[in-house]
Amino acid sequence: MNPFIVCATRSMRNYTSQVIGCLSKYLSFSKLTEQINGLDLLNTDIFANGEMEVTVKYSIRGRDVILFSSCARNEAGIDVGETKIELYHAIDALVRCQANRVIVFEPFISCSRSDRTTHRSSVGLWLHFKVLSSLGARHIITFQLHSDKSKTMLDPSVCAIDDIPALTLLKKYLCDTYIKTIDNLENEVKSNWAFCSVDAGGEKIARGFANSFGAPLVVAHKQRDYSKPNTVESINILSADPVENKSLWIVDDMIDTAGSVEKLVRALSLLKPKDINIISVHALFSPPAVQKLDALIKDGMINRMLVTDTVCCSGYKEKLPCLEVVQSAELASGILKAIINNESLGNLLKPFSAREYLGAK
Repeated sequence: MNPFIVCATRSMRNYTSQVIGCLSKYLSFSKLTEQINGLDLLNTDIFANGEMEVTVKYSIRGRDVILFSSCARNEAGIDVGETKIELYHAIDALVRCQANRVIVFEPFISCSRSDRTTHRSSVGLWLHFKVLSSLGARHIITFQLHSDKSKTMLDPSVCAIDDIPALTLLKKYLCDTYIKTIDNLENEVKSNWAFCSVDAGGEKIARGFANSFGAPLVVAHKQRDYSKPNTVESINILSADPVENKSLWIVDDMIDTAGSVEKLVRALSLLKPKDINIISVHALFSPPAVQKLDALIKDGMINRMLVTDTVCCSGYKEKLPCLEVVQSAELASGILKAIINNESLGNLLKPFSAREYLGAK
């Protein structure tokens, strides 16, 4: 095992502290807490003219460095542009200090939707990956990229990437919190639940949930106005089974402005389901998402919303009372343990079976 240290930019220090706490609980790391904890490693200075400099406070020569950073809404309240520049400066500083390997852990890559050219546009995700790898990042870890094809933007001989399906966290949470037993899975979930995609492109994600729980699949097909961002013209609902009196779970990788979700919830409510719930990994909540979701909650159209903490959700529970935030630090620590010990991540990539999970418990 190479010497290693876990550190963070200003945007993720509290989250990284939780990961370090989980990581240090493993027996093999019980005597390595001081080697793990690098929360005081980086210092960020902002000059009077707005320029930035990141300094490494002590020697890291020959050590693997795992750098946590978020370029989305974050616990420090730093805007997207500044967090990106700080991440780039941090990698440059670590490489200049002769770290053996720099591993970037971004739980949510904020530019992941900018993954293709339209007309004469730039491609934000390609730019981000290009900068990270060019500066010296040799491995990128993230949760639930918006598209599988995004991973092909990186040359694996220069920089590896691991995209961990954090939807499994939400599946386990459903089992632990709402299903609990195999009897409930067989008698309640399979007959009275259904999982719905936000659009045809999200059918794969929703089908994964339907297969994991043995429940029906509902597909929403939306028509977008591509001349305007975040605009949905109409939605058609496709289902082999009636959804009346069923608990519907809308599944997606992220909630951005909630435009798609709002139109879908209102369309589904006309079909008289028992209740409508939302599952999403990344809670971006870009304006006016909170206002739209709050209106749906007040109209009695949303029962529960399950998200993870890959994007900071501090303060949103008060605005959205049905919001439930699932913690990901334990999963992140397991990923780091595997990487540090050169173990396989295969178990984290396997299809999830609710029956097997509940049976094992």
